[in-house]
Amino acid sequence: MGSWHVTVTVTDHHRRSGGRPQGRPEGPLARRDGLEVHGRDGELRCVDATGRVRWRRPCPGRPNAAHVFAGRVLVTTDSFEYTARGHLGPALLLDLADGALVAELRGERGAALGGGRFVLGLQGYDAFDTRAYDRDGTPVDSWRSYGHYVVGSGLRVVETDRRHPTGSRVVRLLPGGRIEHGPLLADPQAPEPLVLPDGTLLVLDAGTLRSVGRGLDDTVLAELHPLAPDRQHRFTGSLRRTADRLDVTLVERHPTRMGSYTTHAWTLELHPPQPARNPSPPRQVSIGQRN
Repeated sequence: MGSWHVTVTVTDHHRRSGGRPQGRPEGPLARRDGLEVHGRDGELRCVDATGRVRWRRPCPGRPNAAHVFAGRVLVTTDSFEYTARGHLGPALLLDLADGALVAELRGERGAALGGGRFVLGLQGYDAFDTRAYDRDGTPVDSWRSYGHYVVGSGLRVVETDRRHPTGSRVVRLLPGGRIEHGPLLADPQAPEPLVLPDGTLLVLDAGTLRSVGRGLDDTVLAELHPLAPDRQHRFTGSLRRTADRLDVTLVERHPTRMGSYTTHAWTLELHPPQPARNPSPPRQVSIGQRN
């Protein structure tokens, strides 16, 4: 089989100026088995398929994400006020049946695993860690890694160490605290990757689109807007797939004008792997100027 690739010709590329991009979209934090978990400042609630509120409970922060698994819901939050750990709020492990608190933990990002387990990650100061817990919040494993978690083919992480120079990689976390290292990244804060049906990850790495396979093999698909290390902190990226196309966005904060942003957007044609009689190296796309 070949590799995922994008066409050489970009379907569309444009840029526009404006204000700050919108925050988290409206809607439930999580959905599963006909239940939805909703959150707003200071409150969490669970709603069933009929619209009936199953439970409602106060939240000591601003909910930002939720993960439902094995009769539990894990909610990560932002604090209302700046603290010694920035705006990091508590991570709440709740009973999905009635919203009762099972454990209060600390973590910035989470993911649900199989077997009733979940992970929580924390980055900042001396922390760059991921811990695995059982359904009651008891720690069962830990790793020196943190970032965007991708469940499937084990647990992969697109690391975000927020350091210059960065040591971030795409890795796989193995039992017993072991780590399988994949490709080194250029961006210390890569955005959330896009997962394709065969498990391939699309990673927007400092303005370059890369694919990373299940075996942690990587390929450069397109150099859209490569960013020098001293400019990366001003850019926020995102990926979105629609049918056979891929929408890529980079939002650039103006270096001196507060509240002024420029959005760079591309639409690429995305093609799945095809059997190849005579395999050849994948084509690399270069678009725009290197910054």
